[in-house]
Amino acid sequence: MSAKFSQTTADCLEWNQAMNLIRNLYKDESYKMSLLISFGSFWGLRISDILLLKWEQVLSKDELVLVEMKTKKLREIRINTQLKQHIQDCYERIRPRTLDEYIFTSQKSSIFSIQRINVMLKEIKKKYNLKVKNFSSHSLRKTFGREIFNRSGSEAELALVKLSHLFNHSNPAITRRYLGISQKELLDTYDTLNF
Repeated sequence: MSAKFSQTTADCLEWNQAMNLIRNLYKDESYKMSLLISFGSFWGLRISDILLLKWEQVLSKDELVLVEMKTKKLREIRINTQLKQHIQDCYERIRPRTLDEYIFTSQKSSIFSIQRINVMLKEIKKKYNLKVKNFSSHSLRKTFGREIFNRSGSEAELALVKLSHLFNHSNPAITRRYLGISQKELLDTYDTLNF
């Protein structure tokens, strides 16, 4: 665990590894952690926003609308069909008493702390032999951003602009640094064009 106020770097998961982890956690009946990895990887939210989600916000919904804690900005997120089904499947297995309950609670019904989530993620890294150096709750947000960038192909600069808005960064250069994208990777996008 890092010292308080120290700088640490979170690394992203490869997309296939993240999707396999979601499936394995579900199979192993760790439904809440499966959802946590899903929400972070599919939405790119900060953990502070994920931990405050209630069932009523995401169950059978097409969109999630929230005000981000850090930026106080409104964020609208489309919930894709596969994720909507995953939420439903986990809900049916967790069986909360009401839709007004927070999703990420301990057995004592208190919301998990960020520190507790990070400890749990380190345990998951070890148990599932994840190939990621620094794995924490912030890794999920980076997994989202990196996958959007990787899928952008020749639209890499546009993807960075979009991610910059989604992450509420002041400019795409910050997003590029945040995701660890090198200038060479950006220049390589020009090589994808053919006659």
